[in-house]
Amino acid sequence: MRANGATTDTARLRAVPLIVWGLVLVVLATGLGAWVYLRGSGPFVVDAWWEGVMSQASAPFLSGLSLAMNFLGGGWFAVFVVPIGGTIVFLILRRPWTATYFLVAQAVSAGLVQVLKSTFGRARPEGILIVSDFGSFPSGHAAGAATLATIFVVLFPRTVVVLIGAAWVLLMSFSRTYLLAHWLSDTLGGVLVGVGAALVLAGAMSRPLGRELESLRATR
Repeated sequence: MRANGATTDTARLRAVPLIVWGLVLVVLATGLGAWVYLRGSGPFVVDAWWEGVMSQASAPFLSGLSLAMNFLGGGWFAVFVVPIGGTIVFLILRRPWTATYFLVAQAVSAGLVQVLKSTFGRARPEGILIVSDFGSFPSGHAAGAATLATIFVVLFPRTVVVLIGAAWVLLMSFSRTYLLAHWLSDTLGGVLVGVGAALVLAGAMSRPLGRELESLRATR
């Protein structure tokens, strides 16, 4: 019993930094949104500069890639196929707590994005090349990509997973600005929200996730 208590205490200690860092990132995203709002929702200098760069970067390959990322990171595919499909896969693998974490983290991230969009109501760049919903800050696509990447890093902490996740987030963020759907700072806000939400949920669910992993290792 004493050993189990020690394990529980260790899990709690490990959970605290995840929750704290996650909350810090969400607060930073909210602060950035407030800064945008207080400035009148206009672009920062770096936003205007990057928009100019993207406006001159037209290329068939980049256009096709960005449109593909637009599909993968939004709409029915991102809202239903990715979270539900991933949840089903983890349930088939007999990892119910992992499945719950996978689903809930994405739901919380998406919910936070919508709250911030409604709160700050930032206008999108005028030259937007696609049809999109209301609110430019933060980028829902960037938040979703960051949430997904963080989830996999939490579940499979390997260097290759970190690198693939980082590449995915950067590519998604680039595609949003290439399509002029977001300002550069919108994608930063989205990444902060996405990583923050995934870390908070990882900390909150660290004990059942840890027990599930230990149980799987014991059966191998």
